[in-house]
Amino acid sequence: MEYLFAPMEGITSVIFRRIHHQLFPGPVTYYSPFIAPDSEGTFKTSYLKDLMPDRNEGIDLVPQILANNARAFIIVARKLKELGYEEVNLNAGCPSGTVFSKHKGAGMLSDLMSFGQFLDAVYAATDLKISIKTRMGVSSTAEFEDLAELYSRYPIHSLTIHARDRLGMYKSLPDLEMYRKYASSFPFPVFYNGNIFSPDDVQRASNELSGSAGLMIGRGAVANPALFRVLAGGAELSADELRNFHDTFLHTLLSDGLFENFAINRMKELWYYMICCYPEAAKEYKALNKSRKLADYQIAVNALFRTRFVCSYFSHEQQLH
Repeated sequence: MEYLFAPMEGITSVIFRRIHHQLFPGPVTYYSPFIAPDSEGTFKTSYLKDLMPDRNEGIDLVPQILANNARAFIIVARKLKELGYEEVNLNAGCPSGTVFSKHKGAGMLSDLMSFGQFLDAVYAATDLKISIKTRMGVSSTAEFEDLAELYSRYPIHSLTIHARDRLGMYKSLPDLEMYRKYASSFPFPVFYNGNIFSPDDVQRASNELSGSAGLMIGRGAVANPALFRVLAGGAELSADELRNFHDTFLHTLLSDGLFENFAINRMKELWYYMICCYPEAAKEYKALNKSRKLADYQIAVNALFRTRFVCSYFSHEQQLH
């Protein structure tokens, strides 16, 4: 089974990828947070900095593009090809309100005729491999019946299915029955995404996932960076490993030139997920979230690390809260 690390905006940047790959090596393909070009295919230079091959050396990386304009998508794809990338990923799943309202991400699924015209254009214009990450529909996973028929028309390199509709955001339960119904019907590899936080989650869904080429995991692998190793039969995460991962990440953010307040905010985003490994650190976690200066953050995080570590996993219930 293949493992894909889902793109998470603001978290799985090049620094995160390098450190995760260094400390938890394994056959994992990383997907970059999306590039969002304007209608002319222009995008922020910070996106390119994140994707430069010399900064991602040794990492199996697939850039993701968020665009509903075929011309813009093609321009970005060709720029990425010039950098040496052989595959790009289309984001047809982001449920964010600001993205959806612009008919991007999951918003593309609201008009399958227009979406089909987009796919016609991009697959005809480039010889790059184009994979897709999708939701099952907008307001119901039953919409996937028509969407699956549309996808079957194209030479998709691989399809990652987040088994929710857009309305469900990240809170509804994935529709595993609908996923199983179609997973084996496509003429290309299919990957499952949605609420995989632990080995137990994989075991419980094993029958439904039987037609999958692999799994794409995001939140669960941020909360427990050893998750892919564990799924492959390796050792559980240790307290020392998590501390080393944290310290290396923070040090690298600062040495890379990120201002202290931005680095602290980035660490807080990680802790939203990693705190599951410290179930008795409510007071310390509250102090950490209140910190504004690096010295205060260090005091709070050192106190947190002195509490009891439990090799735990993020859960759907934690997401609801």
